[in-house]
Amino acid sequence: MNQFAPIILFVYNRLDHTTKTINALKENVLADQSDLYIYADAAKNVDSVHLVNNVRNYLPTITGFKSVTIRLRDKNLGVDENTLLGVSEIINERGKVIVLEDDLVTSKWFLKFMNDGLDYYENSEDVIAINGYTYPVKQKLKEAFFLKGADCWGWATWKRGWNILEYDSKKLLTQITEKNLQTEFNFDNSYPYTEALAQQAAGNTSHWDIRWYASAFINGKLSLYPGQSLVNNIGHDASGTHCGVSTTYDVSIAQSPINVKTEIEHDNEAYHAFVDFLKPDETIHKKKGWLSRTFKKLKSSLSK
Repeated sequence: MNQFAPIILFVYNRLDHTTKTINALKENVLADQSDLYIYADAAKNVDSVHLVNNVRNYLPTITGFKSVTIRLRDKNLGVDENTLLGVSEIINERGKVIVLEDDLVTSKWFLKFMNDGLDYYENSEDVIAINGYTYPVKQKLKEAFFLKGADCWGWATWKRGWNILEYDSKKLLTQITEKNLQTEFNFDNSYPYTEALAQQAAGNTSHWDIRWYASAFINGKLSLYPGQSLVNNIGHDASGTHCGVSTTYDVSIAQSPINVKTEIEHDNEAYHAFVDFLKPDETIHKKKGWLSRTFKKLKSSLSK
């Protein structure tokens, strides 16, 4: 096996979430052989200072990894800029990276799946990323499968994949609309991703992940998913800037390793299983709009 990929963890002001994320991560197979980089954003305002300092005081106590490097921001960047800069910095240094936020509790087999996927598909140009979270769908999925696009709840990529990221959401939106790809991009219109991209293009949001998904999608790139999720998001308690209270996306994480080897092609059965899962939320989408929910499965923001 090649050198294990470095892990980046983005944190802000949620000590309880961060502690749970670290405790689960350090129980991972390969944790003690992995370098951990922690990017801690600065307080947005005076009211946030105490909570931010609680997290920062905890960070030096973290052990259980090959190394722990703590990088403290001296001004508040927000989750989006912090993520873009942090991933770019480490991936330019190391060539590949595993990315987590402070509210993602992982299976002990998460790092193995990430590293196995990065190694096995390293030279497969059609593959852009390895993902750790899978919706709690009703259908039985393959042990591992590919879908077009990219995701953001516990993921990994190579420098060649990250280089595809297009920062200009207007360009992305134009390509999707001109090619009439909105329905597919929206998972058969089960989730308003095109609207999210349009809001970003209009300057109303700064979400990095809609651009990551759209960049991969437009380029026809595939991401690997586990048939049973290796990540559970515990941030659906309204503790993040862009999140709401929900148990919809809670999953039971895998308790055994998952084989990454599968055919490199978009899995239509998995795609429609995702569509079926997302469709029950249509009334919520219409009532509240995508801005009141977390982009990409009620994404938990760390700071903004």
